Amino acid sequence: MSAELIAVVAVIVVALAFDYTNGFHDAANAIATSVSTRALTPRTALAMAAVGNFIGAHIGTKVAETVGSGLVTLPTGMESLGVVFAGVLGAICWNLITWYFGLPSSSSHALFGGLVGATIFASGGAVQWANIVEKILIPMVVSPLVGFILGFVAMIAVLWIFRNGHPARLNRGFRNAQTLSAAAMSIGHGMQDAAKTIGVVVLALHVGGWQGDARHIPEWSIWASAAVLAAGTYSGGWRIIRTLGRKIIDLRPPEGFAAETVASGVLYFNALVLGAPISTTHTITSAIMGVGATKRLSAVRWSVAGNIILGWLITFPAAGIFACLLYLVVKPLFG
Repeated sequence: MSAELIAVVAVIVVALAFDYTNGFHDAANAIATSVSTRALTPRTALAMAAVGNFIGAHIGTKVAETVGSGLVTLPTGMESLGVVFAGVLGAICWNLITWYFGLPSSSSHALFGGLVGATIFASGGAVQWANIVEKILIPMVVSPLVGFILGFVAMIAVLWIFRNGHPARLNRGFRNAQTLSAAAMSIGHGMQDAAKTIGVVVLALHVGGWQGDARHIPEWSIWASAAVLAAGTYSGGWRIIRTLGRKIIDLRPPEGFAAETVASGVLYFNALVLGAPISTTHTITSAIMGVGATKRLSAVRWSVAGNIILGWLITFPAAGIFACLLYLVVKPLFG
């Protein structure tokens, strides 16, 4: 087995390891609201999320193309494989740190920050800053604002439409409806997050010289990423689930349904129309805040929300710094 092939396999393995951490780190994105409102039991919700991730992975090819060829440009060769390896490893480190502290930071932005940070140190590598701004930084700001506003509007609509309904019957009805909204959220998560790992696999195959077309997506990469993400999701992420489901606001079934419906809609639009790899964490968290703000602004625990926003702001540079340091460590192995 050649050194190049071993290096490609190593990068794919670490990419799938990131995929697994993404699953248990971001499981909360798809199921926190339905679990906290008791619409679904935790294991049922996790199983649904795993299946949804598997389905969504086969739909999010535009996102995979953006990650695989639209963020960084690397020459073929061993050094570039070391860049991708260090970038993904930096994202894993940040995922584990934020998971430990129960902070729902973005696995997506950790991955992007890691790839950019490691690429800056690579000879011949270049960051596609125009695409970073258009596809990453602008959506990083816009998607939470859209999620918050639409969450607020959707909840106002629900309150007005069902203003004369019986509370107990409405809660039962929305618990049932959350089965559909949670499933939609799970598929949206797969469309976004599984596709990002697929993009890394494609990037590794290209810079390793095993695939000439940086935009071609092998079918096996979709199945592998979907399966690993589903396994990671089913393993759960209870610290983050508690943060999203209980610490921001106290959710009831109507609020949970509104937040999940809005968040999944934003994910679908960006994945299918724009091919923009947005953060599922940002989207669902901001939707929950928007829904909660319809009660009164004080209903949202802004201190917790502030800690989450701080995590959003530091994720990209923090993962980039980790990746830079790791690249210096692993570079001799990919010489």
